[in-house]
Amino acid sequence: MVEFEDWNLKVKKTFNATSNEVVLTVTEAGSLLGYSKDQMKSYVDKSTLTKVPIMRSVHRYLLLKSEIDEILKNS
Repeated sequence: MVEFEDWNLKVKKTFNATSNEVVLTVTEAGSLLGYSKDQMKSYVDKSTLTKVPIMRSVHRYLLLKSEIDEILKNS
């Protein structure tokens, strides 16, 4: 039986395998900070965090793990 893999997680895995920068999905970053996905999207815009664009998708993006780690460290 084929196991379903969330598209965002699949893109993240591919990106991390080909880049030296580690990224998180919006949902993953939100759960680390205690936010829902929608709250995290607002937080990203207010805090001007770096959005790593995903090819072929205007509304989806990944976040730099290093920026999330810095926020966690300072809170």
